Amino acid sequence: MRVCRRPQVAALVLSATLTAVASPCFAETLSPTRVHNPQILQNSYIDLLALMSGHCKTLKVAGRTFACKTVAYAHGDKGRVNFSVAVDDPSDANHVVSFSGENGKRADDNSYELPIDRMLLNSKDRPKVDGLPVPAEQTSTGICRQTGNFAAKKVNDVTCSATDSEGRRYELLFVSDGTPVSVRRIRQSAPSIQDPFR
Repeated sequence: MRVCRRPQVAALVLSATLTAVASPCFAETLSPTRVHNPQILQNSYIDLLALMSGHCKTLKVAGRTFACKTVAYAHGDKGRVNFSVAVDDPSDANHVVSFSGENGKRADDNSYELPIDRMLLNSKDRPKVDGLPVPAEQTSTGICRQTGNFAAKKVNDVTCSATDSEGRRYELLFVSDGTPVSVRRIRQSAPSIQDPFR
């Protein structure tokens, strides 16, 4: 099943999914942020989507603190991975922040590490394609770490830290509530993870 034609459309699908499953609670609103938004020319399809239930002990976006409910892992068939966070923002149902990177590695069966090279920032003020906002891309450096694994449908936590090219910091500490991870294989493709155990 084809899900998207471009990474921006993949992000739209993920944004819509996260918006649908996120439950609102009180949080600050994020003021508009100037971002660099380069175009990515390669086509990409999401082939694996995992939704994790729990809460954010820490979610900081450009220095501001927010709450969240859901984190999703999305793997593209060209190897790009997003840890996307549905921000609990009562004033913006489209508020999604994604830590995005490639070349993730497993140290063992219960730990995964993803180098971050960009942040994807979505809000109700972004331009729309097919009625959904297209995220702004901000070149960044950082890392995400996940403990647990999708094969067992159990993830304990996800921690991410990144700094964008404008010096803004993004932090995430997501802790699972113990609910099994909902994993959907959308399309078959070759794995992109570097796994020393295979």
